[in-house]
Amino acid sequence: MHKFTDTANADRNTVHTTMNDTLSNTPPREYPVKTYDNLYVQEDFGTLDYPVAVSYLDLSKSYMNRIRWHWHEEMEILIINNGFAEVVTDDASYPLKPGQGIIINQNVMHSIQSMDQKNCTFYSLVFHPDFLFGHKSSYLHTQFLLPIQNYHLFKILVLNETNPWHEHMLDAVNDTIAANVTKQFGYEIATKGYLCHFWSELISKLPKLDTAPPPHVSLDEQRVKQAMLFIRKHHADPISLEEIADSIHISKSECCRCFSRTLQMTPFEYLMRYRILEATKKMIEQIKEPMSIADIALSVGFNNVSYFNKLFKKFLGCTPTYYRTHKIPSGETAQSNGPFSVPVI
Repeated sequence: MHKFTDTANADRNTVHTTMNDTLSNTPPREYPVKTYDNLYVQEDFGTLDYPVAVSYLDLSKSYMNRIRWHWHEEMEILIINNGFAEVVTDDASYPLKPGQGIIINQNVMHSIQSMDQKNCTFYSLVFHPDFLFGHKSSYLHTQFLLPIQNYHLFKILVLNETNPWHEHMLDAVNDTIAANVTKQFGYEIATKGYLCHFWSELISKLPKLDTAPPPHVSLDEQRVKQAMLFIRKHHADPISLEEIADSIHISKSECCRCFSRTLQMTPFEYLMRYRILEATKKMIEQIKEPMSIADIALSVGFNNVSYFNKLFKKFLGCTPTYYRTHKIPSGETAQSNGPFSVPVI
């Protein structure tokens, strides 16, 4: 049995005038967004009563200038601030420039990366539609949420401010972001109003469905999601391709094809990248009492330090020792950066 071990500019154009005015004296803050440290997050964003989260993200602080594959029950909207980003799903990629936005529907597997390895910053608005429509048997839920959830052609929508329809949605999103950054009295109810306006614009141009078809997720995506969760749980073990394939009840060759079609990489490469990610996280978490490089390698599934060093340099462009010495902030700085000091894929 083959084992997968070590042998093997624009400032607005991002935000409109209202947002620029409200944020003029408010520096961007980086909010903890737990979804980016998990493949699938089962926690609520914000609170149960207010499932809305706004974040300002800098991809230069992420592993390989990217946010790793993940999905969540909430809808997400990104607004590019500086630089150029690319949002990738299981079947397409979407390049974005300053001023553009993108809507990512619920449970759509995606990753985000900086293009050309240059710095890229953006705002992320994540919210659960139930915040707008209440319980599942309500009239609003049936009339206005289910058509979006069940419209299988709507996974991603890129927003361009040159399109009047898109501009209206961008205005509502930017108002929402501004309200949640400044947090003036009553911002929660203002947010609900802005998001309702956004939703009415969104649904106004979608086809009217007489009967709602079931939600569509490709079979490849379903399988790869489950395999990713299996790898995340067992990455430190000597996982075999057969075990990964068995976890999603398909053959080894079909498992490789699913990964290739969905992530454009093999299960082995995904496992290696995940192990290196975990190694960098351990370096940051153990900064005051550092583990040896050999112990770190062993703890994430490598039993050969030379191979660990080789892969580390391949993915990050430097040795583990250099990374720990020069790439990780020391002392209080490392602690204050929060989850954004932790590289993600």
